[in-house]
Amino acid sequence: MLTERGHKLSVLAVDPSSFTSGGSLLGDKTRMVELSKDMNAYIRPSPTRGTLGGVTRTTNEAILLCEGGGYDIILIETVGVGQSEFAVADMVDMFVLLLPPAGGDELQGIKRGIVEMADLVAVTKSDGDFVVPARRIQAEYVSALKLLRKRSEVWSPQVVRISARTGEGIAEMWDKMKEFQDVMLASGELVAKRRRQQKVWMWNLIQDNVLEHFKAHPAVREQIPLLESQVLRGALPPGLAADKLLKTFQSRDS
Repeated sequence: MLTERGHKLSVLAVDPSSFTSGGSLLGDKTRMVELSKDMNAYIRPSPTRGTLGGVTRTTNEAILLCEGGGYDIILIETVGVGQSEFAVADMVDMFVLLLPPAGGDELQGIKRGIVEMADLVAVTKSDGDFVVPARRIQAEYVSALKLLRKRSEVWSPQVVRISARTGEGIAEMWDKMKEFQDVMLASGELVAKRRRQQKVWMWNLIQDNVLEHFKAHPAVREQIPLLESQVLRGALPPGLAADKLLKTFQSRDS
């Protein structure tokens, strides 16, 4: 729909990596058959490689490259497997939460942490036998969002129903996204948000590099297997093992 309207679209899809083999399926292009053949769309699947937060360590840089390449709309599809998967909120203008209508996500099982981050909630698969449960989920989340603390002075999160099969709600969802952009730009909140994101990302990169530097230290690297095995056997508490490694790292110059 977006490319037909003249937009250049980039889809950065993040696939979970196996903790045992380190591999990822990276099958996003195979399920985006029509889009993968569209000359105005670019799909880039990337593995998480153990990165938490539902994104890869280079997602932020990939966004900048796509913007520089002339793509005016960039969609980040995260791993989306739990409440910790919202690091992407510090990279994007708008955070959209997709919910299946029959996934056990009724109000009693609401993922409060991730719902609080959402600027828009979309109930998917709203077609056929799922229309009734999708309407129920929509009503429950509309009520739930009223109880959560507002993150914006000018925007209240909304709940829409969409169907990829019938196309119902897709155009309306895009209209909501454009409305969000207009309101946030006019208030100055979007510019302020982007500035805050740059600071967050600076510290994220520092944390990643410090951890790599820590693990690469010869004395620390030598102790890691021994301490890990002691923790696994229950012979050493994790906190004490961490303290020992930190002391080894701190005393490297003494």
